[in-house]
Amino acid sequence: MLAVHTSIARCDAVRENHRSSTADYFCVGGGDANRGVRAIARTCVMTDARIPDRDVIADAQARFNALANYQVTLESSAAGARPIAIRYSYRKPGFVRMDCIRPHAGTTVVYSPETGKATLWPFGFGRLPKLEFSPDNPLIKSAQGHRIDQSDLGVLLVNVRELQRHGDTQVVGVQTIGMRRALHVIVTRSPGQRVAGVCRYELWFDVGLGLPVRAASEGASGEPIETVLMEDLRIDVPESQLGPFS
Repeated sequence: MLAVHTSIARCDAVRENHRSSTADYFCVGGGDANRGVRAIARTCVMTDARIPDRDVIADAQARFNALANYQVTLESSAAGARPIAIRYSYRKPGFVRMDCIRPHAGTTVVYSPETGKATLWPFGFGRLPKLEFSPDNPLIKSAQGHRIDQSDLGVLLVNVRELQRHGDTQVVGVQTIGMRRALHVIVTRSPGQRVAGVCRYELWFDVGLGLPVRAASEGASGEPIETVLMEDLRIDVPESQLGPFS
């Protein structure tokens, strides 16, 4: 996901190959970039809200550092794979839970920093089979090489910040993304610079929360890498509403 970089793909293989007793069953992936961008695009309308004079990226990092957890619905598209939707839950110091919404509702994968392992339930949380993997296992990495233990907003912001240090930042203005007012920011590399293969980020930061609600990344030739829409973003969610992480 972009470091938001979190999508579940090859769920067909998860289910079918389990039935045929093979091992290649799951990975973290994305969706067809052009189709996905169109599918998740929302009307963006300029507003007359004041553009802040602070460093928006640094402010977002500070807000992420201050929160205990967050939960969001991700709609992601990436080059070479299908668009997907995931209910994503994160709890410090690094617990991650992904519940697949589509395709293949019910598939769940959880990462625990205590064990350093990712656990997959192809047919629903708590139901057999229960399969464990290292987060660097190619079977559970995205086509871009993203890992579940490096999939949270904090990682995204670190990558954006690094590109910002070696490039240009443009604050476009306050727009409307779905039902949210969001500040549109573009971070572009200097010649020869890239971070995690990304040369340009476009991000929309919720005006109230100060965190991204949409992010898009591009490569050196301007080709889309991944676009992620983050809906229903909530921070400091009661533990009972996050769902178990083990």
